[in-house]
Amino acid sequence: MTGSGTAVFLSELGRALPAIAEGLLVTLEATGLGAALALLVAFALGLAARSRLLPVRGAARFAVELLRGTSLYVQLFWLFFALPMLGFRLEPMACGVLAFGLNYGAYGAEVVRGSIAAVPAAQTEAAIALGMGPGLRLRRIVLPQAYALMVPPFKNLLIQLLKATPLLSLVTVADLTFRIDQLRAATGGTAAAYLLLLLLYFCVAALLGAGMNALERRAQARLGVVGGDA
Repeated sequence: MTGSGTAVFLSELGRALPAIAEGLLVTLEATGLGAALALLVAFALGLAARSRLLPVRGAARFAVELLRGTSLYVQLFWLFFALPMLGFRLEPMACGVLAFGLNYGAYGAEVVRGSIAAVPAAQTEAAIALGMGPGLRLRRIVLPQAYALMVPPFKNLLIQLLKATPLLSLVTVADLTFRIDQLRAATGGTAAAYLLLLLLYFCVAALLGAGMNALERRAQARLGVVGGDA
């Protein structure tokens, strides 16, 4: 980029900062809401996949494989373009949050299922010997130990969800990518605009990662684990 081109880009960037800030807030909102929904889906499907009832277990496994085995891109477009043909119309942001929640929730379900399975059987047997029912065992014995195992893979899924949010710009949501692309179109500074976008996503991902690392250390400390890798 030439000196004059840099000056134009910086001048336009100054004017675009409020819009970029709004786009960043939209991206954070989509990430937070999508992650919250994904967490609910993960626990619902993950626990159902361990059910003793074959129909429940089978339905959960089918849902997980369907959601993991199809493209998030296609799922988002189906919700935005095809669902209205069936008489259900969602706002673009709602389509994005629902797509993120279902897709990453399916991956999270495997994390929940595997983490619970990794809790030593002796812990459950001891709880049974103390007369604890299934619900109490799960809440007081199994989940506190499984939670510490879930945090690292949940951290990875959260970062992946953040990196998927640029798809929102394809369904008319004015997210961070949408605003930066407007800046690129206005200035012609493609390299500078997308470098800025890379740095902004990196900063957000670093903050989210630091928060999840803190959760992991706290979970390990509650279990008496010292010197975790987080």
